[in-house]
Amino acid sequence: MSKPVLVIGAGPVGLTMAAELARYGTPVRIIDRLPARTTQSRALAVWPRTLELLDAAGCADAFRATGLRADAVSLHAGNSTLARIPFGTIASPFNYLLMIAQSETERLLEEHLGTFGTPVERETELTDFVDRDEGVSCTLRHAGGRIETLEAAWLIGCDGAHSFVRGRLGMAFEGDTLPMGFVIADVHVAGLAVPPDEPAIFWHPDGAVMFFPITQGRYRIIADLGSVPLHMPDLGEMQMIVDRRGPGGIILSNPVWLSDFGVNERKVRDYRRGRMFLAGDAAHIHSPAGGQGMNMGMQDAFNLAWKLALVERQDANPRLLNSYSSERSRVALQILSDSSHMTRIVLLRGHLAQRMRNFIVKQGFRIPVVRCAIANRLSGILIDYPDSPLNMGSARGLHGPGPGQRLISQRRSGRDNMPPRFVLAATDSAEARAMIARHSPLLMPEIDLPPDENGIWLIRPDGYVAAAAKTGNWTVIDMALNGMAGENQGL
Repeated sequence: MSKPVLVIGAGPVGLTMAAELARYGTPVRIIDRLPARTTQSRALAVWPRTLELLDAAGCADAFRATGLRADAVSLHAGNSTLARIPFGTIASPFNYLLMIAQSETERLLEEHLGTFGTPVERETELTDFVDRDEGVSCTLRHAGGRIETLEAAWLIGCDGAHSFVRGRLGMAFEGDTLPMGFVIADVHVAGLAVPPDEPAIFWHPDGAVMFFPITQGRYRIIADLGSVPLHMPDLGEMQMIVDRRGPGGIILSNPVWLSDFGVNERKVRDYRRGRMFLAGDAAHIHSPAGGQGMNMGMQDAFNLAWKLALVERQDANPRLLNSYSSERSRVALQILSDSSHMTRIVLLRGHLAQRMRNFIVKQGFRIPVVRCAIANRLSGILIDYPDSPLNMGSARGLHGPGPGQRLISQRRSGRDNMPPRFVLAATDSAEARAMIARHSPLLMPEIDLPPDENGIWLIRPDGYVAAAAKTGNWTVIDMALNGMAGENQGL
């Protein structure tokens, strides 16, 4: 029996990683030291790009049926609405923000993972590991104290901001801790005069208070503490903050969760060391502004899983795995920058600076193209890999995305319990069918419709263009596939 991939941590990132590997038929085990899933709402936002990837994985319908669809986000100052950013202009089949508690996200992902016969092994902790030439020797401690030595093919640390895997590898978590604190409440809200499915942010000279709907009448409220030290709030303090910074007339009740948190902006330089990888908060953390954290981590998993599955089957050269860190690290740097800027704008101090901010936002967001650009940026659909080592060719002169850019295929490149496959998008021809026959271990047998009949596109299993060329230039596609294919030549 093949050695399994061992995934550490059964949060949204680890569950996504394990489910994708299992969907591709790769042996996988996933462990978590905690006895049960979280019951707290925690990360709430699932953006369109993540929904597209969940749809390709076959579980987006369950998310849509469970979550709350938000069609816009609004910015306010007291009773004045500064701006409203609609999501209907997002160029995706999922042109909305899905609000769903992390507890529900984990439940849905664990149920999805279970359809492949892979359970989460709870109360099981990784206590040590050693990277060897042909695998990773892992020491696991189970409930009751039983010790197991597991020979894993690969080890993936999805174990959060305080990652044991990262610490054991000695990887520096470089960055800063922001000099500000926040309080958070998961409560019932009455009297908020905005659409019940719409996130709303209220700016005030004292700071911001933000409302994020979870279910009907239940909201996540976040407020900055200014110069006040971090501390656990009670319902009375949250009500005082809302009364002062909000539009008035809002009543909070029935708190489910009250907490505080600080903000770190940190990442590792490299997401891989030998046969070990990091993903999600283990590799990068940042401000919650923009709601990108969980989405970034899940997209890490979607990026790595197909590559690992192809390498494990020896359908692809192990060099393919080098692209994971370079691609995802660049994305993390961009998201860290964006979330940092958003945090500083929201928490701007000084009466004149705040008035200028409010004026610029109110005037600028009246322009439709500005609102559209911000919605698309938040959605994740603009994430791309322009410098990926996998890219080849060009879409210059063609109507369609270039190498490294997103392209949604009509074909599922990784069917359940089948290995991941690239999709060839081209006009049906003898040359196209010959290409599929020559590279059958990597290509789907069906040809997809191209964005432009004058071009050829090679689409990766995660929905990004690996290569593009004009019709007839099959050498580009052939070289791209040859560069990834081949027998396992070692690490």
